[in-house]
Amino acid sequence: MTPGEAVGRWLRLVVADAELSPYLIGVDLGRLGAHLTAGLANALDGRPAAVDGWRGLGLSEAQHRRVVDYLMGVLWAAELPDDQVARVRRAFEVPA
Repeated sequence: MTPGEAVGRWLRLVVADAELSPYLIGVDLGRLGAHLTAGLANALDGRPAAVDGWRGLGLSEAQHRRVVDYLMGVLWAAELPDDQVARVRRAFEVPA
């Protein structure tokens, strides 16, 4: 699975979430997807990932964690190695 395919699946899960989808009204999902794809590709390769695509949407910490959990589910379903999944989690986790 390519980073773009993973992000496409991830965004579909977030859009389908009744609590999270209102935060995406008016958001250019193509642009968000491209930004997230670049960040995911970097994180998978062990490079620094600018993954702040969710910031500024007004998500609570719990909602942001759920968004990241959706990504983890996509990556686990794709059977990515545990070290890559952990690296991506660290890159996308809720900012401290």
